[in-house]
Amino acid sequence: MSTEAHGDSHFLQHHYDTPAQQFNAAKLGMWLFLAQELLFFGGLFVAYGVFRSWYPQAWVVGSHLLDYRMGALNTAVLLLSSFTAVMAVRSAQTGNQKATGNFLLATIALAGVFMVVKYFEYAHKFEVGFLPGSHFAPHGVGLAEIVEAARESGVNGVPYHLRTFFGLYFVMTGVHGLHVLIGMFVMGWMWNRNRKGEFSTRYSTPVEMTALYWHLVDIIWIFLFPLLYLID
Repeated sequence: MSTEAHGDSHFLQHHYDTPAQQFNAAKLGMWLFLAQELLFFGGLFVAYGVFRSWYPQAWVVGSHLLDYRMGALNTAVLLLSSFTAVMAVRSAQTGNQKATGNFLLATIALAGVFMVVKYFEYAHKFEVGFLPGSHFAPHGVGLAEIVEAARESGVNGVPYHLRTFFGLYFVMTGVHGLHVLIGMFVMGWMWNRNRKGEFSTRYSTPVEMTALYWHLVDIIWIFLFPLLYLID
């Protein structure tokens, strides 16, 4: 391929003919990656449905033991972070380097807020013994919370499979949290590249692909929140 074919597009990789071809390839690759991510989380959602059908009482009580206010706060935080991610893409596309950096930092900060809220939520579960499997050992305040949740749910006693509920809760929210941390790292990388002036009106593909990933992270949580916190 001749140098002329590439023109002055320093960002164009040698195995592509045009910037448009490179962008389309990147977008297709990202959509394929997101598809396999959906398959991965889909397996967890299927497990949720199966266990919920087997142990409905445990799921009702378990849902009452989660703090829906924390879940709602994190939902609002992630929805706002999707907006800042979109604005980062828009700023990159229009060549506004400063705004791109600021919106990326805002998205990272909102993701950090999400993780801080999740930390406090996890800390409470560990403190009162709401742990998965054989580690499930509620005590003190935890036992009182279970009794109250069972009473509100019309369930007698402590459902044995609350340990199963919390096992799935920690797996689903933990894997999602890992994806949030990965997103924070990648956005930090994008911020550094933007600081170096790598993005312009002609090239903003990495920022756009990062935002696509982040939207998936947000969408997964939008399903996790009602399934774990609200549906009983």
